Parts: sequence; C-alpha cells; structure tokens
Amino acid sequence: MAKVAVLFFLIVLSLSSGGNMIKVNGQKTWCVAKPSSDQATLLANLNYACSQVDCKILQRGCPCSYPDNLMNHASIAMNLYYQSRGRNHWNCDFRASGLVVITDPSYGNCIYA
Repeated sequence: MAKVAVLFFLIVLSLSSGGNMIKVNGQKTWCVAKPSSDQATLLANLNYACSQVDCKILQRGCPCSYPDNLMNHASIAMNLYYQSRGRNHWNCDFRASGLVVITDPSYGNCIYA
C-alpha cells in the first residue's frame, strides 16, 4: 500500500510540476513496458526507441540481452529513450503502454541507467 501511495504522489507531483518528473528525496524513476502490453506493441516500442537511442546493450553477449524476450528488450529500450529525453512522463507513454516506476528494474549485470 505504501508503494502505491508513493507512486500516486509522484504522478500527482509530476502533473503539478508541468509534467516534469522530478526527484523527490533523490528518488529516481525508470520506464518499463506495462505487463499487459501485447507483442505487436512491444515490438513497435522496441523498434521506435532503438531508432532514437543506442540499443547496443541488447545485443547478444551484452549484460541486458538475457532474458531474450520482447518484454525485457522493449522495457530496456523504452527506458533508454525515457532517460535520454529527460525522464518526463510523456517520454514513457508509448501509446499508453509504458509505465513509470520508482523501483529500480536492474537485474544481475544489466543496469538500467
């Protein structure tokens, strides 16, 4: 429940600050694909984000190439795009298939920027 309240607070704060996602007590945000996203949407998001930012981190043998699935790769690409554009909530929209999170989605050696 506390995480929901914090997320709600950040969303309200973002909207009240003109849409700029700002840090609260040093809190960083990330962008990931919504778990309910279909495969076509994930592929479109991956292709769009990687046309705008460097997605080499997803290449085979790189830390974020595994697990090799569309949800994982789309989330990483979407976050790269979101981070490169200043962490504004609209840079994580991806036609309502992106989700701004306050919990670091990094895993193993794959570090979300």
